[in-house]
Amino acid sequence: MGLKMLLVDDEPLARSRLRTLLADCKAPAAEVAGEAANAAQAMEHLRRQAFDGVLLDIHMPGADGLALAQVLRTLPEPPAVVFVTAYAEHAVTAFELEAVDYLTKPVRLERLEQALARVEKARQARSGGAEAEQEVLVIQDRGRTERVPVNEVLYFKAELKYITVRTAARSYILDGSLSDLEERHGGQFLRVHRNALVSRRAVRALEKHFDAEEGEGWAVRLNGVEESLSVSRRQLSAVREALAS
Repeated sequence: MGLKMLLVDDEPLARSRLRTLLADCKAPAAEVAGEAANAAQAMEHLRRQAFDGVLLDIHMPGADGLALAQVLRTLPEPPAVVFVTAYAEHAVTAFELEAVDYLTKPVRLERLEQALARVEKARQARSGGAEAEQEVLVIQDRGRTERVPVNEVLYFKAELKYITVRTAARSYILDGSLSDLEERHGGQFLRVHRNALVSRRAVRALEKHFDAEEGEGWAVRLNGVEESLSVSRRQLSAVREALAS
């Protein structure tokens, strides 16, 4: 069964273009089950029937798309939200509202199909056919916004005012607090030093180490990266326990 989509945009030409693109989408297939020019019309549609996803503009007369997305989160079975806008600066706010994707106009068919795949994944999760959407970090990187799955992160390291987020593929810079990350994701990560959290599943070895500032000590090695991370004396026993478990 194709995805049931609601188009919400105050510009008729924009809705027409989305209808054409949706008709060209092969996998997953989708159909336009409703159209609205503003938030009030959109809520009227949502009261009458259920939708799998909403393609939602941000700048509209009356309540904007961000306000509507906030309301959608309160529904018993909220549709997956994909923002479709000419403005890139709202991406972080959009992902904080748990949007599954953020498309900038003019929308390309390939990107729309990627967004629909995320809508399909959300539909399966609601019906119990797939695991719930995994936790992600929303990272601003060189003019683009990227969602990095937390389970791909090997370590977080505090450096000056920023956090280095390291995956097997690359590093990112995150503006935040190591303590906040530990509070949110402490079950997956282990503090090895005042400036570092490492993925528990990635811990490979504990070895003797010499640090120019701290002298003789210990370091932990992780699967997926070459560099080692210093282990403080205070955290040494916790790392040994993690290796033994």
